Amino acid sequence: MVERLRNALPRRGRAVVVTGASGGVGRATALAFAARGDRVALLARGREGLAATADEVQRVGGEALVVTVDMADAKAVDDAAQKVADAFGHIDVWVNNAFAGVFAPFTEITPDEFRRVTEVTYLGYVFGTRAALRHMLPRDRGTIVQVGSALAYRGIPLQSAYCGAKHAIQGFNESLRCELLHSRSGVRTTMVQLPAVNTPQFDWVLNRMPGRARPVAPVYQPEVAARAVVHAAAHGRRREYWVGGSTAATLIANAVVPGVLDRYLARTAFEAQQDEGAHGATGNLWSPADGPHGHDFGAHGRFDEESRPVSRQEWMSLRRGQVGKVLVVGAGALAARRLARLVRR
Repeated sequence: MVERLRNALPRRGRAVVVTGASGGVGRATALAFAARGDRVALLARGREGLAATADEVQRVGGEALVVTVDMADAKAVDDAAQKVADAFGHIDVWVNNAFAGVFAPFTEITPDEFRRVTEVTYLGYVFGTRAALRHMLPRDRGTIVQVGSALAYRGIPLQSAYCGAKHAIQGFNESLRCELLHSRSGVRTTMVQLPAVNTPQFDWVLNRMPGRARPVAPVYQPEVAARAVVHAAAHGRRREYWVGGSTAATLIANAVVPGVLDRYLARTAFEAQQDEGAHGATGNLWSPADGPHGHDFGAHGRFDEESRPVSRQEWMSLRRGQVGKVLVVGAGALAARRLARLVRR
């Protein structure tokens, strides 16, 4: 299904594709692009969530193109990209974000389930990237943003399929980035590594644990992630962005003392990823959680009360150059004062 929705304003802004746009980070990201005046193509399986996202895009003054697609289907993804190019004229930004997961020990995940998570979460990014390049390379311009996670570097228990896919995305994206640099292409690719985010995924993930799935604290609102993705799309020369102090701490610890982190996660991560209470909605591994007669889940999960609306680390990361200049100037001023004291002596 393809449906184009627009308000009375003239066409303007970049042509942006966001996969997994029916909820969570994808939905918040689509709205962030729309608020900047970009035209946004919304790709996902769930019709209810896509329709609601399109309505929100219009309310913030944007233009939406709704395309229902399973990102694990390479041909369907190619067809979706062509529909976007036909409607918008070209594709400036492609955001890979769609994913699926199973919340269970590895030995309790079936081969078909593991394959499905890999096809959606990893191959969906591969197919999306290939489709985007087909339209970007001839124009020698465009930016592909891979929405990653701290789990692209650091696997945790109960999410082996998802962590494996995110690790694969990391390696794939690095290879592609090198190839684009080698060919001196004007097309850029970058990756945004996210912390735990307050999204509905924890109520629709296929869950075989006794407790209700939850993110490991600290938890950030999806708008924090969306701001980073929008920034990355405008500054694609940088290879990756870390969002949230917990992401930075995890990646640094994993690089320095991975064995210690193994033992820490083995001791704490099972309990930290479960809440008391009955499981939420049926898993969305094989079909959308919102349909065919379901409801819209929105961008936020059930953790609003504990979630952080801002990240100081993100602010510094997005302004790394400015922060560096301030530190250099400050260090220079301090050195000058110390030198002046020595001279007066």
